Amino acid sequence: MLTVISDTHGTDDHRLTGATLDAVRTADHVVHAGDFTTERVLDAVEGVAPSLTAVVGNNDGPAIRERLPSVATCDWRGLRVLVVHGHEHTETALTMLARQEGADVVVVGHSHRPELQARDEHLLVNPGSYADPRRYRAAHAELDATAERVQARLRSPDGTTLESVQWEQ
Repeated sequence: MLTVISDTHGTDDHRLTGATLDAVRTADHVVHAGDFTTERVLDAVEGVAPSLTAVVGNNDGPAIRERLPSVATCDWRGLRVLVVHGHEHTETALTMLARQEGADVVVVGHSHRPELQARDEHLLVNPGSYADPRRYRAAHAELDATAERVQARLRSPDGTTLESVQWEQ
C-alpha cells in the first residue's frame, strides 16, 4: 500500500493518529506533499514511515527547504508517482509536469481539500490534511495497485472511507 499524507502544520510531532497512523506504519511507501512546518515534524514523520518521499510546502521553514525538493518522483509497484505541494502549479502546469515526468499518479497538497480524480492521463490524489483539515474533513489517501489498475481511497483518521476511485492503466 502507498499511503499519502499532506499539510501536517505541526510544531513538535507528526500528529498522526488512528487509521492514519496505522496506514503510515504499515505502508510499503509513504508520500508527504509538504507543509510539515518544522523540522521536528519532518523528523517525526520520518521516524514512523518505513520509506518516505516528501516535498517542501509553502509553510515550511529554511531547514526543511534545505532537506527537501519542491518536486519529487518515486517509483512504486511499477508506477511513476509525481509529488508537489501545489501552491506553485495551476491545473494546466501540473498536467504538463506530469507528462514531462511520465507520471501515472500525481500527488498534490496545499488546498487541504481531499480529492481523487481518475483522469485519462493520470490519477490525481490530494489527501487533504489529516491534522489540520480547516473547512474540510480530515483525511489521508491509501493506494493499492495491480498490473491493470490503481484503487485509491480517501480515509479519515477514524478509519471511515470517504471516497474511492479506480484508475485503469
